[in-house]
Amino acid sequence: MIDEKKLEERLVALEAAKSWSPRVVSRLETLLRSGADEALYRINPIQFATEKSIAEAEAIDLFLHASVVGLFDMDWMLVCPMCSDVVESFRSLRKLHTHFHCHLCQSDYDAALDDYIAVTFTVSPAVRSIRFHQPEALSAWDFVFHHKLTPGGILPDGVPWSEAAKGLVRVLTRIEPGCVANLEIDATEGALLGQDFESDAQFFFPVDKGAGGTPPHIPVTLEAGKCVAGAANIAPGKVVFEVRNAGKLPVVFGILQLPTASFQRPPLRFAPALSGKRLLMTQTFRDFFRSEVISATEGIAVLDVTLVFTDLKGSTALYERIGDLNAYIQVQRHFQHLLDATVRHNGAVTKTIGDAVMAAFLTSADAVRAALEMREAVDELNRDRTQRDFILKIGVHRGASIAVTLNERLDYFGQTVNIAARVQNLADGDEICITEEVYGAPAVAKIVAPYPVQKSEAELKGVSKAMSVYRLARMAS
Repeated sequence: MIDEKKLEERLVALEAAKSWSPRVVSRLETLLRSGADEALYRINPIQFATEKSIAEAEAIDLFLHASVVGLFDMDWMLVCPMCSDVVESFRSLRKLHTHFHCHLCQSDYDAALDDYIAVTFTVSPAVRSIRFHQPEALSAWDFVFHHKLTPGGILPDGVPWSEAAKGLVRVLTRIEPGCVANLEIDATEGALLGQDFESDAQFFFPVDKGAGGTPPHIPVTLEAGKCVAGAANIAPGKVVFEVRNAGKLPVVFGILQLPTASFQRPPLRFAPALSGKRLLMTQTFRDFFRSEVISATEGIAVLDVTLVFTDLKGSTALYERIGDLNAYIQVQRHFQHLLDATVRHNGAVTKTIGDAVMAAFLTSADAVRAALEMREAVDELNRDRTQRDFILKIGVHRGASIAVTLNERLDYFGQTVNIAARVQNLADGDEICITEEVYGAPAVAKIVAPYPVQKSEAELKGVSKAMSVYRLARMAS
C-alpha cells in the first residue's frame, strides 16, 4: 500500500535537494510505485546505478538524500563471505559491531569496512508497506531466500548461491514453540543436512545405498540453539523426521539434500555493492549523517585507504596583512575549492584543522588526481591577487587504518594517518609528496608522468626505517 501524500511530498523534497541528472528521480519514483516488494527491500545502489544507467556516485547520493527526506531506511549488514547470509543488520552505524558468527556456516569472522559490511536501502513503511517490513511474519521461504540470504554471493558459474541453494532444499517450514512437524524426505544418495536458520542447531546424516533399513521416523529436538537427533543409518528412499521445537520462539527449519557426504560449496565472489568504506568516503553521508558514530570501542578496520593532508604555507602572514575577517573569508574559499576537488574524485573531507585539510579516498589514483586539482584550484585563487597569498603543501599516503569516532566525528586513526600528515610536512610550497605505497598503486605512475618527479628517502618520526617519497613539482610552463 502506498501513501500517496507522503510519497509526493518526499519526492518533491528529493527533487529539490540538489541538481540531479535528467530523469534520475523519475526512475526512483517508478521503482517506488511499481517495483515488487523484493525490489524495494535492501536495494543495492551500485546495482541500481548499473540497471538505470546512472553514475555510481550519483546513485549513492540519490539514496542518501532519499533517506534524509524519509523515502528509505538505511541498513548496515554483516554478510558471511562463505554463504552470503545476512548474519545481522542494523539501522544505525552506532550499533554495528565487527565480530560475528554465521550460524549457517558455523564460522566466526571479523569484519572490516572494506568487506563483509554492506549498506543497502529499504523503502520506508511510512511511504509504502511491503511484507519484508515484518520478517517474523514472512513465509519460511521468503525468510530464508529474501531476508537471510543476499543474492550478492556468486558461484564460479555466475549463478547466485541463494538461487543454487533453492535446488538443494527438500523441505522448509516454520515450527511454532511446543509443536512437532513431521517432515518427509525422499532421500537420494549423498547426505541430508537439517538446519535451524537462526542458530547453530543442525543435523547431518549420510545417505548410503549400503546402509541398513531406514527407521520409519527419526526424532529431532530443537532447543536453546542445539539439535538432538536420534541415531540412524539412512538409505535412499522415504524418511520422516519428527522435528519438535522445544524452545520458546518459532524456528525456521529446513532440510537440504546434498549431492555427496563431503559436499563443499565453491568459494563465492560478490557482486559490486556499497561497502561501509565507500559510504564513509562519500561526502553526502558525512554532511547529512553527522549523528552516525562508531560505538565499537576498538573502532572498525579499514584495510586500504588513501589519505590526503594539505596545509597553507604562510597563512599566518596573510592574517596579519589583511586582517582576521578578510583572511578568514579567503581561507574559507580555499576550503571550498579543496572540498569540491575531493568530491569530484570520489573522496570525502574527514576534517579541517586550522588551515589544514584531511581527506580520504577509495583509491590512490583518485587521491592523486584530487591533489593535482587542489593545487591548480589554489593557483586560480592567486591569479587575481597582487601576490601569491595561498601556497599549498600536500602529502598523500596509503595503507590500513581504523575508523573511529573522535570528538563526535567519524575519523581515522593509526600509523597511516601519522605518516600521511608527516609526508605533508615534508612538502615545500606548491609541492605534492606521495609515498611509495601511493606511487606504486594502479594508474598513479601514469597520472604523474607529465610532472617533474624527484624521488628521495625520508626519515619520519615514529617510523623505524626510511621511506621513499616522490615529490611532484609543477609542469614547466
